[in-house]
Amino acid sequence: MLQSLHVKNLALIEETEVEFGRGLNILTGETGAGKSLLIGSVNLALGGKFEKDMLRKGADSALVELVFSCDSPKVKEKLLQLDLDPEEDGTIIISRKMQAGKSICRINGETVAAKQVKELAELLIDIHGQHEHQSLLNKKKHMEILDVYCGEKFQKAAEAVEEAYKECGRLRRALEEESRDEEAKAKEQALAQFELQEIQEAKLVVGEDEELERRYKLMVNGKRITESLAESYQYTGSDFDGSAGSALSRALRALRSISGLDQRLGELEGQLSEIDSLLADYNRDLAEYMSDCEFDEEDFATVEERLNLVNRLKEKYGKSLEAVISYGEERQRLLDKLEDYDAYMAELEEKLKAAQGRLEISCEQLSQIRKKNAKTLTKQLKAALVHLNFMTVEFEVAVERAAGITAKGYDDVEFLISVNPGEAMKPLSQVASGGELSRIMLAIKTVLAGRDDIDTLIFDEIDAGISGRTAWRVSEQLDRVGKAHQVLCITHLPQIAAMADKHFVIEKNAKSDNTITDIRHISEDESLGELARLLGSDALTEAALSNAREMRAQALGYKEKQP
Repeated sequence: MLQSLHVKNLALIEETEVEFGRGLNILTGETGAGKSLLIGSVNLALGGKFEKDMLRKGADSALVELVFSCDSPKVKEKLLQLDLDPEEDGTIIISRKMQAGKSICRINGETVAAKQVKELAELLIDIHGQHEHQSLLNKKKHMEILDVYCGEKFQKAAEAVEEAYKECGRLRRALEEESRDEEAKAKEQALAQFELQEIQEAKLVVGEDEELERRYKLMVNGKRITESLAESYQYTGSDFDGSAGSALSRALRALRSISGLDQRLGELEGQLSEIDSLLADYNRDLAEYMSDCEFDEEDFATVEERLNLVNRLKEKYGKSLEAVISYGEERQRLLDKLEDYDAYMAELEEKLKAAQGRLEISCEQLSQIRKKNAKTLTKQLKAALVHLNFMTVEFEVAVERAAGITAKGYDDVEFLISVNPGEAMKPLSQVASGGELSRIMLAIKTVLAGRDDIDTLIFDEIDAGISGRTAWRVSEQLDRVGKAHQVLCITHLPQIAAMADKHFVIEKNAKSDNTITDIRHISEDESLGELARLLGSDALTEAALSNAREMRAQALGYKEKQP
């Protein structure tokens, strides 16, 4: 449930906060007062597009904050998927701070991407915009509605169809790409044989390029390395007078002649002996390294030639030896395929045929689920439409086989309706008026609300194009939905406002040199005054208030009779 909405510095709103309740929350106000702005702020908090001109004049940032209370396991699971810890009491706070050029979204204080907010919002709230009912004129919307109604079992079947469809597409593309004429096949085979032979003859070893680079570098710098090593050996060895090695040997002999006279002298001898050993080890390693550096011109030519070969292959077939070897294996597979090309193509065709068979079966299973649910949805929608003052309505969710197959199966779904006795049912787009579309969408929302776990529904002027007795029927339907869900409804009809469990008024007032839109919860007496205004009264006369009281009493009488 949406507990509260806090808006700051957005368009005409300076700062306002409102707490909503369960059941039917009605929002009314004069035309232009900012009723839709309030719903727009909810959309912004949930990741809607923000333009810098939405900022209130003089403000450098705007803020929208929604506080939900929800104990749905699906919502908790989604929070965990987003690496967010659910609050113990089920509170979810979604906020968005907006500035020119950037915005920051947060869930329970943690910064998140707008995409993550939208994913969570899909489980918390369903917003019906002013013109959403126009989407019913598009047949694609009919299939979407039926598919949502079908539930979780349908989702698994739909995933199977999509997977099979993708597999057929992959195999079909493979067949098209692999189709070659004899000349193209011969050219490709000759090139593959040449490339494979070149790689195989090189007898590459992973890592040899690094070793070749090391040896080549040593050879190129051999003279300088040899001279420096010889100089180091001269200064540290024991073969030359004045070297570190010979001096250390003399020092060690001198110390050994007295080391037995005192324990500390023995310790000093041990330390110097270790230094002598380390220097001797160094000289042995140095001498060994110097011998490794000995090479002739033939060795250099061999290393240089091999390194050039390896680098050339890397330039042609991959950035590393692993990549070159992998490319060779790929060429081998291509040759194997081309050598038995007809069998390979026949195998692909068999795989495609089998995949198409699986797709057909999956589509049939999906279609059966749709047709079964279409019958139930037809009955429920017809009942809802009758309650919405379609007294002689005939309605059908028709599911027929389409000409082709898509990722959604082979069904063609269309809503058919007849609102006059004896008149044949026709596609919705050919029959329904704007007001009728609004009621049909409300019927759909009502039926779908009973099939999902979304707690909060927002209707922005669902009453477009209706009046009189039909308006009463719409208000009764909204009250029914409000028994199981929290409903927020913006309306200009007194019949719907009279049914409110909680009534809010949206007002635009002048403050200093500014115009400010605000929203507040109104008392029962204030609600009667607002009903009188909606009934068309310019002044709150006793007659107007009496008419409002009668309307409110009728609404309350209906509500008391409901279970």
